Amino acid sequence: MNLIIRPATLQDVVALGQLMSELGYPTSSEEMTERFKKIYAHPDYYTLVAEVDDQVVGMIGAVFAHRYESNDDYVRIVAMVVRSTHRGLGIGKKLLSAVEQWAKKKEARAIVLNSGNREEREPAHRFYTGQGFKPRSTGYSKSI
Repeated sequence: MNLIIRPATLQDVVALGQLMSELGYPTSSEEMTERFKKIYAHPDYYTLVAEVDDQVVGMIGAVFAHRYESNDDYVRIVAMVVRSTHRGLGIGKKLLSAVEQWAKKKEARAIVLNSGNREEREPAHRFYTGQGFKPRSTGYSKSI
């Protein structure tokens, strides 16, 4: 397996849309183009893709942020997915490792993420705890 982890570009929007759909968020190429143009232009966002044999099979999106409650900065992983056909091959670990290196370079003191409390997310939860993440909080959401 020839795995390459690289920064995402605007040429990746079709694959990114497909990955978002696989993550459970149906996304057209047009919608992903609109989203990614804003993300790509923002210096605090970092998006990587995983390629195997010239095919994008995974992605991770993170944002660098500041805390109100302390002086420590942090990185939040806001999206991560590996195609179901390529899970269990170490691709997710490589994506997380690349974001961790970026976070260290930015002098962040922690990496955080949210993952839905749904049965289909249980394998992801096991993966994250296996990578050293600890469950710490309960998230809430309100549509406006």
